Amino acid sequence: MTFEEAIKMGEYQPEKLSQYPEWATFSRHVQWEYISKAMANRKTQLMRKWSEAINFMDQSEIPELKKKIADSIFEQIRKLGEEKEKLYYEYSQYTD
Repeated sequence: MTFEEAIKMGEYQPEKLSQYPEWATFSRHVQWEYISKAMANRKTQLMRKWSEAINFMDQSEIPELKKKIADSIFEQIRKLGEEKEKLYYEYSQYTD
């Protein structure tokens, strides 16, 4: 997988992105921009999964399963927001 593919797939964790050689060549500003873009991609993916869970799962079979899946995805979205705040603060502390 290439760096660009990882970003499109929603990989935003700096520890994982730093495994790609190009990561070290980017300024902190550019690194943040890639992180932010990947986080937006991940949120879009999670929102799509949440929507699918709410709209397309058959409620007649196991309604509590549908709720658990939707709640789990929503929790991932909430945690993503917390991680974005943390990373924003971390990356805003540096100037190039």
